[in-house]
Amino acid sequence: QVQLVESGGGLVQPGGSLRLSCAASVNIFSIFAMGWYRQAPGKERELVAVFYSDSGPHYADSVKGRFTFSRDNAKNTVYLQMNTLKPEDAAVYYCNAVYNGMNYWGKGTLVTVFA
Repeated sequence: QVQLVESGGGLVQPGGSLRLSCAASVNIFSIFAMGWYRQAPGKERELVAVFYSDSGPHYADSVKGRFTFSRDNAKNTVYLQMNTLKPEDAAVYYCNAVYNGMNYWGKGTLVTVFA
């Protein structure tokens, strides 16, 4: 079983930046895929970025060039650096891990983008 704990959400103005963190309870080397998803009010949860152990990071078109996925293997933590934030980026952001064929989710962290 994997526990995922997100942090780093908050309030930011358009054009601003935030860095989200997701700490895993297992060695992230052993996780096949780790990703960030988001869900805005009234919308379905959508993929933002995902890192596969065999192919590296992949991004949704809406965040390419603005968001960056990174990992700190020593801390078993992944990050999502979000730059040039837009109002449409506002959502609850969830960390996801695919481990031993099962999906695990964190509880989410809220990102609010306001003028």
